[in-house]
Amino acid sequence: MVRILLVDDEPFIVQGLKAMIELENPKYRIVGEASDGKEALEFLKREKVDLIIADVQMPVMSGLELLETIRKEKISDAYFMVLSGYSDFQYAQQALRYDCIDYVLKPVKQEDLRRVLRQVERLEQEKMEQEEQKQFLEQAMMSRSLAAVLTGEMSSEELEYVEKRLPVSGGLRYVELEMKEEAGRDGAEYRKAFRRACQKHMGEKWKECCVKDIAPDSGRHCTALLLSGEMLREKGQTEKEFLQEFLEKMRQEGFETTAYAGVRVNSLRELEESRRTAAMVKSLRVFGERHEILWYEEEQEKKHGENMILCKEILDELIRAAEENDAGEIARKTEELYRRMGSAGMNRQMVDMNLNYLLFELAHLAMQQNEMVTQEEIFAKIREGACGLQKLRDDQGYLERFVREYAEYLVKLRKKSSRGVLAEVEKEISEHYAENLTLKEMSRKFFVNSAYLGQMFKKKHGISFKEYLNNYRIEQAAELLLRTDKRIYEIAEAVGYHDLDYFINRFISAKGCTPSRFRKKAREEE
Repeated sequence: MVRILLVDDEPFIVQGLKAMIELENPKYRIVGEASDGKEALEFLKREKVDLIIADVQMPVMSGLELLETIRKEKISDAYFMVLSGYSDFQYAQQALRYDCIDYVLKPVKQEDLRRVLRQVERLEQEKMEQEEQKQFLEQAMMSRSLAAVLTGEMSSEELEYVEKRLPVSGGLRYVELEMKEEAGRDGAEYRKAFRRACQKHMGEKWKECCVKDIAPDSGRHCTALLLSGEMLREKGQTEKEFLQEFLEKMRQEGFETTAYAGVRVNSLRELEESRRTAAMVKSLRVFGERHEILWYEEEQEKKHGENMILCKEILDELIRAAEENDAGEIARKTEELYRRMGSAGMNRQMVDMNLNYLLFELAHLAMQQNEMVTQEEIFAKIREGACGLQKLRDDQGYLERFVREYAEYLVKLRKKSSRGVLAEVEKEISEHYAENLTLKEMSRKFFVNSAYLGQMFKKKHGISFKEYLNNYRIEQAAELLLRTDKRIYEIAEAVGYHDLDYFINRFISAKGCTPSRFRKKAREEE
């Protein structure tokens, strides 16, 4: 709909314009009338319009004075059409100076009015498309920057961009939301509807604190919330009050949701730690009873009352024995742990608390052994070996075997250093350079975070993985040019390039000449 304001001191002119506009299209709507520029100015301060049609000559304030005023004082950015009974070049020049889209002589003809209305419609469409494109680019930039912040691999520019877009002062907590998917519903559409509902309940100001992320333990897109101190103060709620109310609203929308809350941090720079601990809570949920909200601090520290006992000293010694791969000490500490829990008369809840502490600390330990190992691999290893709290609770021998196997796993992690992984990636390139190799594929194959692998690769070689692969392919192509009589397109195919023009451009960039010139020059020198 195009909202129009008519400004003219001659009533019959206004009525004639209204009649012509109404004949054109119902989407053109007269939202206001004024008999002079001052009256129009007051209207514009209250209402937003898309097009102003104003006479040049009016009492109190002329049409040109109105145009100049709203442009200089930035009262309205509406399109402006001037009406005049005189073909005066000076008037027209002044109107155009202040961004008037047309200067039409009275009496106004239907075709002149139609032309202006069509022009406004086209300009509005272009403006809308530009705004949509701007929003799309901003969202893409935000998604990329936020993804970098969530993984801890952000640049200072990316961090600054997110800080400007997200009002997150006063501390932060990353909360991953897991919805219960229903049979028979399209998974992707269901997740989109879930995220839209989350944004709605966060409210317009805080909807960007509802983020789309890759769940570390599954590789699938998840929806998460960033709970900031500023938001909670504004809403007058604690974290628990807000999250409980939020999940209740989601239930009313038809979404059964579980929340996994990571540790609270002080800034966006530390957000990756909160995300990591939220993923840990989620990945270890299989070992405990299911709750609507799981808080990292409560799961790890288990603030217990007088009837709760944590055998922390023995557990820490058992964890140290696992780190040192001391099978004898693992056996002794496991036996001591069960004896202590038995003599203390612990119930199931108390035993589970001790076992959860052990599993949390073992997961932390694995992450400390090798900075390149993924959380997904660690959690999968724990789930596979522990098989749930009931098994560990009921079988001392089973826990001992699990810790001993986990100790061997830690040894492998120490051997699997970044240096070793980079060597494996370099070997993969040398053996399969002609194939469609990507950094993402390498990260999956060697269980390494792709962003971190890319950083390590660039740190060692001074260039990106993709540049290294391209350079390696060009060197292999140069060898084939010198040692064979294969055609250029055959060599391009042989080293992994299926676009001949792209191959030639890459070769020129690396060697300073075309492949055929490189071959000819080398043979002339022989």
